Amino acid sequence: MTQLPPQSAEAVRLPDVLPVLPLKNTVIFPYIILPLSVGRETSLQAVDRALTEDRLILLVAQRDPLIDQPTPDQLHSLGTAALIMRMLKLPDGRIRILVQGLARARVEHFSQTSPFLQAKIEPIVERASAPGALELEAMVRTVKENLERVVNLGKQISPEVMILAANLDDPGRLADLEVELLTMQQEISLQARDEMDRSQREYYLRQQLKAIQEELGDGGELAEEIAGYREAAETNELSAEALEELDRQIQRLERSHPESAETSVIRSYLETLTGLPWSRTSADNLDLTRAREILDEDHYDLEKIKERIIEYLAVRRLNPDKKGPILCFVGPPGVGKTSLGRSIARALGRKFVRLSLGGVRDEAEIRGHRRTYVGAMPGRILQGVARARTSNPVFMLDEIDKIGADFRGDPSSALLEVLDPEQNVSFSDHYLGVSYDLSRVLFITTANMLDPIQPAFLDRMEVIRLSGYTIEEKVEIARRHLIPRQLAEHGLRSRDLRFTPAAVRRVVDHYTKEAGLRNLEREIAKVCRKVAVEVAEGRSKTKSVSVDSIADLLGPRRHYSEELLDHDQLGVATGLAWTAVGGDLLFIEVLPVPGTGKLHLTGQLGEVMKESAQAALSFARVHCAKNGLPEDFFAKHDLHVHVPAGSVPKDGPSAGITIAAAIVSVLKGRPVHRRVAMTGEITLRGDILPIGGLKEKVLAAKAAGIRSIVLPKLNRRDLVEIADDLKAGLEFHFVEHMSEALEVALRS
Repeated sequence: MTQLPPQSAEAVRLPDVLPVLPLKNTVIFPYIILPLSVGRETSLQAVDRALTEDRLILLVAQRDPLIDQPTPDQLHSLGTAALIMRMLKLPDGRIRILVQGLARARVEHFSQTSPFLQAKIEPIVERASAPGALELEAMVRTVKENLERVVNLGKQISPEVMILAANLDDPGRLADLEVELLTMQQEISLQARDEMDRSQREYYLRQQLKAIQEELGDGGELAEEIAGYREAAETNELSAEALEELDRQIQRLERSHPESAETSVIRSYLETLTGLPWSRTSADNLDLTRAREILDEDHYDLEKIKERIIEYLAVRRLNPDKKGPILCFVGPPGVGKTSLGRSIARALGRKFVRLSLGGVRDEAEIRGHRRTYVGAMPGRILQGVARARTSNPVFMLDEIDKIGADFRGDPSSALLEVLDPEQNVSFSDHYLGVSYDLSRVLFITTANMLDPIQPAFLDRMEVIRLSGYTIEEKVEIARRHLIPRQLAEHGLRSRDLRFTPAAVRRVVDHYTKEAGLRNLEREIAKVCRKVAVEVAEGRSKTKSVSVDSIADLLGPRRHYSEELLDHDQLGVATGLAWTAVGGDLLFIEVLPVPGTGKLHLTGQLGEVMKESAQAALSFARVHCAKNGLPEDFFAKHDLHVHVPAGSVPKDGPSAGITIAAAIVSVLKGRPVHRRVAMTGEITLRGDILPIGGLKEKVLAAKAAGIRSIVLPKLNRRDLVEIADDLKAGLEFHFVEHMSEALEVALRS
């Protein structure tokens, strides 16, 4: 080992022999830290040897940087001994090392040339400056002042380098630092200049190529692209405003660099702008007879909706310029709201577009994103119109009652412009930036309930209610549509499987409990799968599904509509409720318990239903007090009102009449008729107010075996909309006051 004389209270110990790492275009000075990339096999082995010993290596510059495997005579004799501080292996086999120069060294001779270079070295002792030498001190100050002047002129030198230079007093170290700094700045400047020169050269060559192509009469790819945009604009008959924007964007495209990010944004916009069907429409088929046939073929019943579509076609035939209505189909799941939209499009001869709005919370989904955002695109309304390729499709907005709102905006507010015939003639999409006419689109919306819909939004639509189906209607729909569709989907022929009408009725009665048809279709599909197994195994005998074989195919019955109506009970009244999936029976139980006149409510009741119970109790106390109830009854008793199915939330005012009947039943000791169901809102004085969802409630009553229904008198007018076959076998009692309802509901 050779001991270097101390320099500034520091000592560096170097071995006599070090592995050598040749450098192509780099010189490392002492005390400088620099990353190096190593890829030559000999250099990799030299680094490995250094890492296995004391991490020291000699860095020597090549005389000719173009030589890949230099020999000893092609290397400079002076180098820098350095310490390998860190090492990183790269995926391509190269390594990256971080080295720090320690001291200059001279190569005495190379002791090894294979498999890597190794040399015997002699450290170079740097002369210490004479203390107090005025000339050296003046040079040091001059160098530092020049560095500060360079920074003041705007050159980018990191603050860390400036702090390091300010604290260096040794002339040699300061000189090394300055040389390394200037070298790095020169390399960066050259690299930046090369990039700029290359970019300018490419642009210049492209301009030359463009001029040559124009001379030859060849417009090139860009000219063909622009011609394509103009041809598409002519085909789709863009509006005057859109044509003006098209010209503006084409001019920007011609001025832009072909490889710039802005060019791709302009191209995407032009494709969207010219791809919209601005004035292209499909001709309406206004044959009313054909439209009726299509609607009847696709859907059984739904006469009210079919008549509304025929009315629209008739008006359209007489006044072709009439703006399209905004229809809103409201009803429980599975009654055919979405499929009805497809039938309307088929009857009109228009394209059909469906957009599901369930869970949409971002306003940009409707109005689009502004083009300043990366990945911007038009809203889903214009995307749907572009997909239809006509400007007058039937556009269905599904599940509008499930639109959300958060910090990204309220999509239902954005839809106000879309669904307003007075505004959508100039609909503005953020991405498009020009007005688009949506007045020719026939918008149809669907919802399960109206309560969540914003009032201003609901005001723009014509609401058409779809109620649930009766058992007879379900049987007929299954015969016409569900069974043939499931046979086809399961690869069966009509001769392979047959359902008797009684079997279908049994499936509806015992295995499904819904207003719509989805569960019924699932049960039919289950039967088809079992028969498909037999057919696939070669047992192709015709399978006839009868009432007796249903249990073998579908298992034991799942629904018992009359299981809670076996006998009349004291304090148990039957109510009718409306839910999002159809009508349902509601059993109100009242029981007196020792207490001080309080009312206990259980069964997960909403605030409105709790208030109805309070009103019913107040009426019942006054009514029974006039009819012999002991005055101290409520001083000794509480009333507990419970609604079974406690895990299901319940709310609404229409159970008031039922709660009052159950309370009076307990207070008077008179049971409630089990075959009498009731619905209506009660006031403190006992007046009965009208309710909604009448058809769904009547359906639920008939399915459960109810014989008499107590209804508010003001709901008599709604009964005309219920089919006669549904009303058959039911007795309706229309009441104005609670005393009339008690005469029907309570046994003597």
